[in-house]
Amino acid sequence: MSRNRSVPVLMYHHVSPVDGMITVSPANFEQQLLWLKRRNYRTLTSAEFAQHLDGAPAPARSVLITFDDGYLDNWVYAYPLLKKYGYTAMIFLVTSWIGDGDKRHCLGQGELPETPSHRECEARIEQGRADEVMLRWSEIQAMQDSGVVEFHSHTHTHTRWDLLAQQDKNAHMAEELSSSRTCLEANLGAASEHFCWPQGYFDADYTRLAQQAGFKYLYTTQAFGQNRPGSDPANIYRFAVRNTSGQSVGRRIQVAGHPVIGPLFNRWKRWKRSLRQRT
Repeated sequence: MSRNRSVPVLMYHHVSPVDGMITVSPANFEQQLLWLKRRNYRTLTSAEFAQHLDGAPAPARSVLITFDDGYLDNWVYAYPLLKKYGYTAMIFLVTSWIGDGDKRHCLGQGELPETPSHRECEARIEQGRADEVMLRWSEIQAMQDSGVVEFHSHTHTHTRWDLLAQQDKNAHMAEELSSSRTCLEANLGAASEHFCWPQGYFDADYTRLAQQAGFKYLYTTQAFGQNRPGSDPANIYRFAVRNTSGQSVGRRIQVAGHPVIGPLFNRWKRWKRSLRQRT
């Protein structure tokens, strides 16, 4: 059974009281963590998850919690709640969006900073106002020092070069990978082997470039597969967590990790998607 044990990888972006796409409210996020806590689930570090993919099965009831991009609300709301319940997470940073400055308040520290919706975050980043909605290196360092959150690469600018520069997309991606690694090393002292694709897009060329740049564990936005011991580290499955109850997310976690139901569910979902693509 342990050789078939799959580790569900949860994908978040925002934890904020402001409604919006890909946003989970603090109340629902806390309920999701409570569901895990009451059922004795544990979160893995990146090193533990790597060992699992390399063939050493993770303990039963293991999950991996990930956040994409590095929004300010990850510090304001997600980090204090993770710390409260004794869970860890990984945040994939878009390194050019991260700025300098003092730490802002987080949950439990008085007046909290604004944490806008996802679309508003995108607009402010486009306007050169990323510091208003993204993490700062001081906040990242505090979370890393606490042992609650790890930080990894999500490229330097989050650009879909396959859409903008077909002929030179590989050169641009190679530069993204290099710049992101250099930035992480300069600000945090190291860059890991873990990497997440911007907007979930990758192809064979991109995978090769990432591996050449020293990234072995590549995280996708593909939901319908299982991360078993010995699975391909270049194709890590994650499912998006919705703004819903702990019970609802818990059912999804149980399905994702089940050795029999999980593959059947994934096959059915892939079949349904193929039908939609034909019409």
